[in-house]
Amino acid sequence: MTDVLTVIAIAVIALAIVALGWWLLIASEGVYLGRRVVIWLYDVYAGRYDDIKQYRRDIEHQFLAQPILDEFAPRTDPLVLDVATGTGRLPLALVRHARFNGRVIAADLSREMLIRAADKLDDASNVAFALAAAEHLPFPDATFELVTCLEAIEFMARREPVLEELMRVLRPGGLLLLTNRINTRLMPGKTYSEDALVEALSEYDTESIYIEHWQVDYDLVWVRKSA
Repeated sequence: MTDVLTVIAIAVIALAIVALGWWLLIASEGVYLGRRVVIWLYDVYAGRYDDIKQYRRDIEHQFLAQPILDEFAPRTDPLVLDVATGTGRLPLALVRHARFNGRVIAADLSREMLIRAADKLDDASNVAFALAAAEHLPFPDATFELVTCLEAIEFMARREPVLEELMRVLRPGGLLLLTNRINTRLMPGKTYSEDALVEALSEYDTESIYIEHWQVDYDLVWVRKSA
């Protein structure tokens, strides 16, 4: 009986370790282990990231590129900063849009992600890349007409400095597009409730904040900076 209980105890401990590892490295993408682990994980998975995410071109056009162009119409040439660009999801959606004539700077702290994005956007002369931290963006105040940060805020070490930087580099009257993770069960302390996010954003000079349901895990958050 003692041997059986020992085996059961070892199995339970092993399962607990596996579950903890899955949560720390997969579900929460290393955020509880620090920035270096997060960057390392993205570097490791950069080559498989698009296969994991399986972005659909029509969905990206319908819910990202087209609404963005509608916000700037009749203009088609906004200067865009995409923070935590990953493999270039947002820049790719924009440059594929027939009416987009703007320029995009795609920023990330994962070199491998940026290399992957650059490969995908090799023919896009209006996209540049920057190795930069979201809370220390190397751009002057009020530079961009559109700043985006998709599926990333919850994986930042500290969220408030990131929001401050995104608003800092945004021009008066410009548009900030964020996502807010609504599936929060596996990321305690790293996500915003809708009310908390609105409160955090309202500390800045905002004209309007509009939140719409987007995916199972995320809402889209459209923020207009006061002119």
